[in-house]
Amino acid sequence: MSQGGDRTMSDMNEAEDRVIAPVPRITIQAFCETPDVAASIQAAAEDRRMQKAQLKVLMGGAPAAVEAYRHSPTPNVIVLESHGDRFALLALLDQLSEVCDGGTKVMVVGHVNDVILYRELMRRGVSEYIIAPVAVLDIVRSISELFSGPGADPVGRTVAVVGAKGGVGASTVAHNLSWAMARQLSVSTVVVDLDIAFGTAGLDFNQDPPQGIAEAIFAPERLDANLVDRLLSRCSDNLSLLAAPAMLERTTDLVETALDGLLDILRSSVPCIVLDVPHAWTAWVRRTLIGADEIVIVAAPELASLRNAKNLYDTLRQARPNDRKPKILLNQVGVPKRPEIAAAEFAKALGTDISASLPFDAQLFGTAANNGQMIAEVQASGKIAEAFKDLGGAITGRAEPRRSKGNLLEPILARLARRKAS
Repeated sequence: MSQGGDRTMSDMNEAEDRVIAPVPRITIQAFCETPDVAASIQAAAEDRRMQKAQLKVLMGGAPAAVEAYRHSPTPNVIVLESHGDRFALLALLDQLSEVCDGGTKVMVVGHVNDVILYRELMRRGVSEYIIAPVAVLDIVRSISELFSGPGADPVGRTVAVVGAKGGVGASTVAHNLSWAMARQLSVSTVVVDLDIAFGTAGLDFNQDPPQGIAEAIFAPERLDANLVDRLLSRCSDNLSLLAAPAMLERTTDLVETALDGLLDILRSSVPCIVLDVPHAWTAWVRRTLIGADEIVIVAAPELASLRNAKNLYDTLRQARPNDRKPKILLNQVGVPKRPEIAAAEFAKALGTDISASLPFDAQLFGTAANNGQMIAEVQASGKIAEAFKDLGGAITGRAEPRRSKGNLLEPILARLARRKAS
């Protein structure tokens, strides 16, 4: 059993959208006493952040755990549910400590809010104590924080941007969103162009790096933090680019786990990673979308986009039941003479809100693309640049409060104060 209780009791009122780091490749065994807790832990095993871990749920509580490990090695994490009294649990933990390997972490799920019990558990080296009933995210967060708590390297948030169909401007959205996060919200960001054959991030940022993402994906045996750092092209103080080679010498039939190592390295060193995901449906694209912390689906206000956005939204919601909903961004709204689906009708069909709606502006977007600039560099005070900043703020949690009403009232209140004083 790990020595010393270096964890504090979980705050059950934490915001649901707090970033939870993926659980590393560990083994977990849970010994439960009640069906409800067993069901919650089993459901946690299906969460995307637990995909690398091996979790087994058994019944019998702490007595079963003591018996199980008398003649077998202990896993990385043991989860014990206790419904009994304080003294019985502490006695069983003392027995468990005699058969536990030194590096094993123990997490206890109790049914009483007992400070004295909590202190005794910490004194015995228990890593975490949470109180039933427990939600799926309570379990995932607690296990994750055993390996990514205070003092550990920060884990970055991945934001996947994907188009509901080709030509809706998803890459343009991804690049401008990453620029807004880095330059306007001061969040260190890396934009990763995953369209290896036809990616445009290098053009949009006016960069022509000699190396890029292909070197990281096609030579996994060489992949490490130093290599990734060399492959990044710096666009500004807070923004770096992992560009696509846009070459056709080799095909990009990637295996499902092709990006895992690269994303793990980026998450360990960069607070925000924006993934420019191509419009495709392969195993690696599906895995990338499901594994992202945030998803932005870009669509145009027409029927094909609506159908594809609906399919994407429903599929990702089903695969990510414990995550925030994908955000929907309508792009190219108001093309002259084109019949369009109104934003309200689009949202109603999807069953969710539209996070942002960008008007069609061929002059603005064309100028930015041809000059290798972002929208905010061409038209800093425009509504489109503000929309990217607002979306970035919503994703990063750095949204600036609007003060329009306060600004209008301040001069009125000042005049009233002067009249009263006179």
